[in-house]
Amino acid sequence: MTVRTRIAPSPTGDPHVGTAYIALFNQCFARQHGGQFVLRIEDTDQVRSTPESEQQILDALRWLGLDWDEGPDVGGPHGPYRQSERSAIYQQHSEHLIEQGHAFRCFCSAERLNSLRAEQMANKQTPGYDGHCLHLDAAEVERRMAAGESHVVRMQVPGDGVCKVQDMLRGEIEIPWEQVDMQVLMKADGLPTYHLANVVDDHLMGITHVLRGEEWINSAPKHMLLYQYFGWDMPELCHMPLLRNPDKSKLSKRKNPTSITFYERMGYLPQTVVNYLGRMGWSMPDEREKFSLDEMVEHFDIQRVSLGGPIFDVEKLSWLNGQWLRELDTEAFVRAAQAWALNPEYLKPLVPLLQTRVETFSDMLPLAAVFLSGKVNPDPALFAHKKLTPDQVREALQLLLWKLEGLRHWDKDGITAAINQIAGAFELKLRDLMPLLFPAITGQASSVSVLDAMAHLGPDLTRFRLRQALELLGPGSKKEIKAWEKRLALL
Repeated sequence: MTVRTRIAPSPTGDPHVGTAYIALFNQCFARQHGGQFVLRIEDTDQVRSTPESEQQILDALRWLGLDWDEGPDVGGPHGPYRQSERSAIYQQHSEHLIEQGHAFRCFCSAERLNSLRAEQMANKQTPGYDGHCLHLDAAEVERRMAAGESHVVRMQVPGDGVCKVQDMLRGEIEIPWEQVDMQVLMKADGLPTYHLANVVDDHLMGITHVLRGEEWINSAPKHMLLYQYFGWDMPELCHMPLLRNPDKSKLSKRKNPTSITFYERMGYLPQTVVNYLGRMGWSMPDEREKFSLDEMVEHFDIQRVSLGGPIFDVEKLSWLNGQWLRELDTEAFVRAAQAWALNPEYLKPLVPLLQTRVETFSDMLPLAAVFLSGKVNPDPALFAHKKLTPDQVREALQLLLWKLEGLRHWDKDGITAAINQIAGAFELKLRDLMPLLFPAITGQASSVSVLDAMAHLGPDLTRFRLRQALELLGPGSKKEIKAWEKRLALL
């Protein structure tokens, strides 16, 4: 048997370090067994998925030095490798489940489902579908379909007993069937949910081992049941421990930068980030902290993964990066610095922002520092505002940060529109918020065009600097955050 593993990211946002972590372990497992590693794009969320996000994921994983044998950019015998291009395959398998009595069409409205969930929560019951459409006769189903009534396809699930799932790290896991919902397999828009697409694709692509985050443990019974319904062998499962913040909470961008691109822009070496992710719950046989990707593959053993939640500590990552930097020879250091930001691709777009503001080349350095720095350390006094109270300043910055976190296309027009929307919430004009953005983004009361700076810095550094400004001014309390979230929802 040829070992085949996969990573299946959703292109709905920034390339996450958690994605890189799982990708790294899948690649190492495959390579250590002389197998193959596949990259598949799970883009069935057509509202949030974007080509830009997909490209950022591919670029970020390539930057780290990860390499896949099959994928949307390299092809392969099991394509297409984007789920949005495989709709007919899922439709065929969904119909097969219905014909075999393993799935059914559900016509319940969103209102009914919301009411059901509220009632179950009030009664302290596990929320889940109650089987309302499970026993509709064929004639009723045909009549409602002919009338064009919106519906989904749900899977049948046993009502009692215990599901036993084998895990490579945890042994046998028992989950009562009563805790497993009648999962939607096909949405009303005709696209599959993760669960159906994941099982069908893993089987058709010959995946033998699934290494994924432990947040998917509760989904394992649904997947196991689908394999049984189709009459397929299930891949071996390995649920990796979740990355955590230093306070042991689940790794979150609200507490830690989570985008791979952020660490690239900050000037970390790719080999450092891979090295650090490799240390997340795993260790070399000799326990050394610094090792390369090739060394990790050579010594890889999945049984050396510890189930304790690995801590993603940026300070520790920075220390490790320093170790790597100091061991580079002069030529390698120069090449790495050039690849980071001292290259024409990064510097050319800065020329129009700098050229009209300087009289000598040396004048460029303070202005260019905005684009070659991570933190900018503004003076808190720079955030004093003529029309906003200090608390309103904090609120405005937080609302803008949230808006920019949801921006699907990062460009000057989109950034400007987001700022305008926040300004309007305070009955201000865009120019009235500029005095807050200059110190937050550039660290100064005035500099190059802050809108151009945000566009060029990209989403990761821009949002990081806004978070730093909020930390400086005092992050919102739980009560404030709740009130600000309500205000954001009204925008």
